[in-house]
Amino acid sequence: MRDLAGKTAFVTGAASGIGLGIATALAQSGVKVMLCDIEQEALDRAVAELKATNADVDGVVADVSLKAQLQAAADATVARFGKVHVLVNNAGVGGGGGYGEWNDASWDWTLGVNLMSVIWGIEIFGPLMEAHGEGGQIVSTASMAGLVAAVAPAYNVTKYGVVALSEGLRGPLAAKGIGVSVLCPGFIRTRIMESARNLPGRLSEAMAGPSMETGNSEFARMAEAAIAAGIDPLYVGELVVEGIENDWAYIFTDTQFEPSVDARFAAIKAGFDLIRGREPRH
Repeated sequence: MRDLAGKTAFVTGAASGIGLGIATALAQSGVKVMLCDIEQEALDRAVAELKATNADVDGVVADVSLKAQLQAAADATVARFGKVHVLVNNAGVGGGGGYGEWNDASWDWTLGVNLMSVIWGIEIFGPLMEAHGEGGQIVSTASMAGLVAAVAPAYNVTKYGVVALSEGLRGPLAAKGIGVSVLCPGFIRTRIMESARNLPGRLSEAMAGPSMETGNSEFARMAEAAIAAGIDPLYVGELVVEGIENDWAYIFTDTQFEPSVDARFAAIKAGFDLIRGREPRH
């Protein structure tokens, strides 16, 4: 999508962090943006700040882990802007607990926000893009943890899922004029370590305890420090705009974890080498 000016985008998790960076960069490129978030106060503030720059934006509150609320947000977007050309599935949460700590509620929440909302977003917005025939782009936020399983198990599973979904849909949707990109950020200055602030009431009691967050673990302290010194979300947003304009399959924010990805692929290659030359039984 070379000419983004005048197009419309829908961005989830848009009131702060990477989502706000993407929404801001899109607005600066002349895109009309519907910001979607679960936090009303933060959303109102983000929308007001963007409107102050003469950006054509609006906001809608939704818990994207609930399909009905995401559908209602899509309906509100069409009512406000008419068409949607860019879908950014960005909402995400951390936590989930390590082995021996997780529970059903923590899996439900992490899967619902990080993966199912992406699936539903594509299910809801894909046909809208097809219908207007003007082309489109779907960008879904995974993580470097979607290529190297280095965080909590539930988080890793959801992010690998977003990568797999994006890779698998890229060919089929290209035939329909819709590009598909997956964003795999490294350490970005966000509030991901404070995900519990948006924990739905229906899950809060079931998720009380160590399964919610990584707490005072060494990994948590390292992650908090890295995130605090991380990359500017607006820079990530600018990369995403470039990725949309050029239909990048993968959008990375830096090369910090490239050696880890190389090591993973080397381990996979070593697995093939172990059985090379053997004749399979049929």
